[in-house]
Amino acid sequence: MEAGEDEARRLDAADPGRRELFLVPPAEGGDYPETAYLAGNSLGLQPRAVRGELLEDLDAWARLGVEGHLEAERPWLPYHELLREPAARLVGALPAETVVMNSLTVNLHLLMVSFYRPAGARTLIVVEDTAFPSDSYAVRSQAAFHGLDPDLTVVRTDDPLATIRERGNRIALVLLGGVNYLTGELMDIPGITAAGHATGAIVGWDLAHAAGNVPLRLHEWGVDFAAWCSYKYLNSGPGAVAGAFVHERHTGSGLPRFEGWWSTEPATRFEMAPVSRPPRTADAWQVSNPPILAMSPVRTSLELFDRVGMPALRARSERLTAYLQTLLDPIRSDRVELVTPRDPARRGCQLSLRVADAGGLSKTLRHRHGVIADSREPDIVRLAPVPLYSTYHDCWRAAAAIAHEVGA
Repeated sequence: MEAGEDEARRLDAADPGRRELFLVPPAEGGDYPETAYLAGNSLGLQPRAVRGELLEDLDAWARLGVEGHLEAERPWLPYHELLREPAARLVGALPAETVVMNSLTVNLHLLMVSFYRPAGARTLIVVEDTAFPSDSYAVRSQAAFHGLDPDLTVVRTDDPLATIRERGNRIALVLLGGVNYLTGELMDIPGITAAGHATGAIVGWDLAHAAGNVPLRLHEWGVDFAAWCSYKYLNSGPGAVAGAFVHERHTGSGLPRFEGWWSTEPATRFEMAPVSRPPRTADAWQVSNPPILAMSPVRTSLELFDRVGMPALRARSERLTAYLQTLLDPIRSDRVELVTPRDPARRGCQLSLRVADAGGLSKTLRHRHGVIADSREPDIVRLAPVPLYSTYHDCWRAAAAIAHEVGA
């Protein structure tokens, strides 16, 4: 074990991340002062810069009151525009196609108002068989809202391409997770998008586990719409403000939308006119004025991603997961099974293990070994070595702790 730990330390010296930019929780157990934090797929760590920059926005409120809308160092009225271009770069979109607003499932609903338009025989919604529950609830409720039976309308599949080929002329919407939350599998976003479009379906993506995890080129791939959260790989805090993408061919197209004060052109917003004048951008899908204090950490995080860059993060992610996989492989296969694709190109920075009593093992890792992973009932433990702040030593600690607890 000592030789393995020395090797992990050597790899960290040769291939460091940006751990110094984050606050790592203290370990509750084990031999090390800091947690081996491998749960960034649930909630990312706090960047050190967040506190100071958030306090600056709080101070503007204290100093200026309502005048902060126009006179703060980062004025509140156009504040969301500070996030537009870095968010667009992160997901491979044009700035006009991108908006940071609301929360993930709210954004999915607002987008489905426009993009799920069942008509005639074309009513089906295709989701993955292990779709995140919130996505499942959302699409089922959308089907019911249109007077359809969710059990007959929502099609769950483990092979989206085959389902699209077989049922294409009845599919109104394909809505899948870019990276599956349970297994960590990276979906073929461009291939599935093209296949859906070939049958006349609309194709949208939930990028909760993809944004900030894998490189994305939404505009180039022709994705119709997408939404993502900011509290996982984007490290913007619990319940952080989410993002949305609408391809430019749909902006200004007259699609039905729900509207509110922030749906209208900023230049005419304070004319207080009774009829909205929506811009020909993704901003038209906004409804309410944005929560400035909640947007502040998102801005801080996006600046960090701009500084480091997704290509470098993706390369380190593949190295970290490959290393962790080599440490997990010797554990007895009758006790631990890797359910994530073994090819680094077909996964994000998450390895999911099938193991007995996943919840109990996750608690033991935390309290006895200082390793924070997470579990999904009944039998999945998820380990996410996030390239920004996770280390090879974190991976070594996690694998050694699992091997010790399962009796490998």
